[in-house]
Amino acid sequence: MNNLILLELLQYKAWADQELMQCLCDNQDRLAPELLKKSVRLMKHIHVVDCIFAAHLSGQKHAFASTNTDATPEPEALTWAMQETNQALLDNLRTWHETEVHSRMHFQFTDGDPGSMSPTEMLLHVGVHSTYHRGQVSQMLKDAGIAPPRELLTRKLHAQEPDRRKVYAC
Repeated sequence: MNNLILLELLQYKAWADQELMQCLCDNQDRLAPELLKKSVRLMKHIHVVDCIFAAHLSGQKHAFASTNTDATPEPEALTWAMQETNQALLDNLRTWHETEVHSRMHFQFTDGDPGSMSPTEMLLHVGVHSTYHRGQVSQMLKDAGIAPPRELLTRKLHAQEPDRRKVYAC
């Protein structure tokens, strides 16, 4: 049960990340350079945190000393990197048995403090964390007069499965 909910969350996250990154890529020329940079840096922060937790989930070390990088990537390059990491998170989840997603894993946060979370908690964190920051980027786009994608699970479901909009007699 939890694996299905986590799978839906990660699929939604991947879709929403892609939608917003596409909007940023398509509107680079309409955004003031500092606003574009700030937006891309927030999306890069999402990506770095995703990479950090993907490493924790696989029991690997990561190379990050903080939750962002000094360099600001080009939006197109970041889009591809985010897609790869989202796919890796989905692939990783698909290999777990239901009981494994509740076991406690120990790791170290980038500030050096120890941490302990279950895979379920880690995946919930990356899903909720990304939603929070996509909301910030969406508000910046709105303030610049650009309509961000409507980040709604219902929109995703109906776009991917149009038959859900059909009316069936009861």
